[in-house]
Amino acid sequence: MPRPFRLRAAALSACALLLPALLAGCAEGDGPAQDLTRQKLDWKACPAPDEAQGGGASPSPLPGARGRWECATMKAPLDWDDPDGDTIGLALIRVRSSGPEGERIGSLIFNFGGPGGSGVTTLPAFGKDYATLRTRYDLVSFDPRGVGRSAPVTCEDDPELDQFFQQDGTPDDNAERTELLDSTKEFNAACEDNSGRVLPHVRTTDAARDLDLMRQVLGDDKLYYFGISYGTELGGVYAHLFPDKVGRAVFDAVVDPALDYEQASVGQARGFQRALDNYAEDCVSQVEECPVGDSVEDVKNRIAKLLRDLDRQSIPGVFPRQLTETMATSGIAQALYSKDFWPFLTDGLEQAYDGDGTILMVLADSMNGRSENGEYSNLVPANVAINCADAKPRYTPADVERLLPEFREASPLFGDFMAWGMITCTDWAVPGAADHPDVSAPGADPILVIGNTGDPATPYEGARSMAKALGEGVGVELTYNGQGHGAYNSEDRCVRNAVHGYLLDGKVPEAGAVCP
Repeated sequence: MPRPFRLRAAALSACALLLPALLAGCAEGDGPAQDLTRQKLDWKACPAPDEAQGGGASPSPLPGARGRWECATMKAPLDWDDPDGDTIGLALIRVRSSGPEGERIGSLIFNFGGPGGSGVTTLPAFGKDYATLRTRYDLVSFDPRGVGRSAPVTCEDDPELDQFFQQDGTPDDNAERTELLDSTKEFNAACEDNSGRVLPHVRTTDAARDLDLMRQVLGDDKLYYFGISYGTELGGVYAHLFPDKVGRAVFDAVVDPALDYEQASVGQARGFQRALDNYAEDCVSQVEECPVGDSVEDVKNRIAKLLRDLDRQSIPGVFPRQLTETMATSGIAQALYSKDFWPFLTDGLEQAYDGDGTILMVLADSMNGRSENGEYSNLVPANVAINCADAKPRYTPADVERLLPEFREASPLFGDFMAWGMITCTDWAVPGAADHPDVSAPGADPILVIGNTGDPATPYEGARSMAKALGEGVGVELTYNGQGHGAYNSEDRCVRNAVHGYLLDGKVPEAGAVCP
């Protein structure tokens, strides 16, 4: 996602420092934080999303008499170590349960990942997909701190971001390396200038404490939770901090909590390469001739040649911008998030081979949070801020050069971009918290952990690692043999039955089950 090249998955998300001291002041009934647990939310009709949330229209109602989306703002401490100090507002959205009041379980809170994605805009966009879960839950999501309408992190303006994303993310000589480092420094300095008050307080531990406050304000004894991508890391950190407050929870597209920043980056490079291989195999297996290559190797070789050519000379994209190597790679990666996008990737590659980069640039814009009118959401600034506040390591160009062979072995196509992406936090104003998050949650209720074997952004191996790290009897692993980022959104009946059985009826699937 953020340039030089970081993809939207939480596998590159940073890691949280879990100090016992952070527990002070957030227990129910204890100290000044108790006052915030008593706040009453003023639910109203939702306004249209603002620029930081990505823009667009107000959410359309869902079917049924109680299908109107409502929005509210919850107060939370800016600094959880000083719960009696300044507060910030966290934007929430909900739709009430569609079932009989007597069958309602509580509020099911969603985090869709990023980090940096607006839950206030994402939940209504996919609300119909969760109709079955809505029969027994109010569906709730939120903009985490630093995101959207929740004390958003802001950095550079729109024209500056256009240049930022088109910058060469794989420097070939000293001049390009200097330009890349200078651009990264300028971006990070703009974040500090515009959002310095918020930057120290956007760690995943802060968001987890917000989740527990939200649980209390919504009136639930336990947290009912659906975390996707980075949302699985947030859920794991919550489970570690508040194991006795974990209710029924599902983690889908799972971040590997055992990996440090470097290992996660290499793993994600490998995951996207695996997805590209799967795309190529699918294309050449079609009855009709694959239009972007005659064999799997031919498809990959032609893509690699396209990127080399773009490194030397860009081509027209969305007027007046040019499609660069970095933008094209971002567009290719975006299309690998879902098998449904593979036809767009084929069309985009065909078009680019003929000298027109429009489709690949549209895909890249989607990854970078750019709307058609040229305005950017704060997806990337928030992503960088949360990653850098969480992740302890700070890498130098010499580190990247040393690690390049490992990244290239993991992915000939994406390796260089992933490796150079590790310098994003080098000049960040806030020190990183830890090497990786602690998600151990002894005594917590079972958490259903779903891994997709073809997931590019959060590789399948992360699900088993998360289940193990949560602890015996807590993490329950389910494997989905599929493609794309996540499993529930595939609409696979086996996966949905497992999720619905647990969230709606409390039926824990057998550990190690496989779908289909």
